[in-house]
Amino acid sequence: MQPDQTQRRLLARLPEAWRPTARDYLGVLRVERGASPHTLEAYARDLAKLAAFFAPREVAPPLGEVSEGDLHDFVRDLYDVGLAQRSVQRIQSGLKGFFRFALEEGTVDTNPAAELESAAAPRKLPDVLSVAEIEALFAQIDHSTPEGLRNRAMVEFLYACGMRVSELTTLRLNQLFLEGGFVRVVGKGDKERLVPIGGSAVKHWRTYYEHVRRDQGNVDPRSAETCFLGRRGKALSRNMVFMIVRDLGRAAGLSGPIGPHTLRHSFATHLLEGGADLRAVQEMLGHASITTTELYTHLDIGHLRDVLLECHPLARSR
Repeated sequence: MQPDQTQRRLLARLPEAWRPTARDYLGVLRVERGASPHTLEAYARDLAKLAAFFAPREVAPPLGEVSEGDLHDFVRDLYDVGLAQRSVQRIQSGLKGFFRFALEEGTVDTNPAAELESAAAPRKLPDVLSVAEIEALFAQIDHSTPEGLRNRAMVEFLYACGMRVSELTTLRLNQLFLEGGFVRVVGKGDKERLVPIGGSAVKHWRTYYEHVRRDQGNVDPRSAETCFLGRRGKALSRNMVFMIVRDLGRAAGLSGPIGPHTLRHSFATHLLEGGADLRAVQEMLGHASITTTELYTHLDIGHLRDVLLECHPLARSR
């Protein structure tokens, strides 16, 4: 039995190299496990979501190059746009089954989804850096090289605006309104939002632009308006940005995995610790649901104690 029209349409949204494995997987679910058309459509739709996650890259990776980190970032993004926990868990389960099938068929050498459910537990935030740790991260950047000037501006944008890594890698020059102190960020579902940007990030962007980006040669025409470019004049990939931030974290001696999302979480947490309104933070992060933003109200006990001592009249009495 061939896939129905809806399944074929969804499979067409997958990278061509993924389609044979996906088609065979749906066939096994239908014939051997008696899955309903509705269930098969849901699995196909979930794979299409994963393919869309890789859209910022010029070419989606072959299934054998999809990493465990990619899948963790994908799941975090699902929570980031406000998808319900039960829906995310269903997608996780589907991915585990799909990559287990791909491993059995020899399409992949390892299963990147094997530990997905436990590693990407719902409602758990990655570690948040302190302001001192953010400064230590910045201190590892060599400002004497073109890459260093770019990396400083890039990391400043991640922390100053709370941008997702995909939003950073696709950021275009015409989205910068630095005289007004804003960046127009294009997020999930092409939804746009204006995010304020501070003076430090603006200063380092201008240094990078004036000394590197403006006169960079060999720029790929497809990346001519992209803000942050690699040595070959192409837009940076998500993985490249992740590795840059990770390596800076290691050089700074920071414990635990550090990535672009860590800076996004630190941005939100530091705003709330500074007294920012929850809904304002929601807008700046581009969250569809405020319940997602509420995760950042996990303020540390030391901060809460300081607030109590400062604000409660009896706490100050002796």
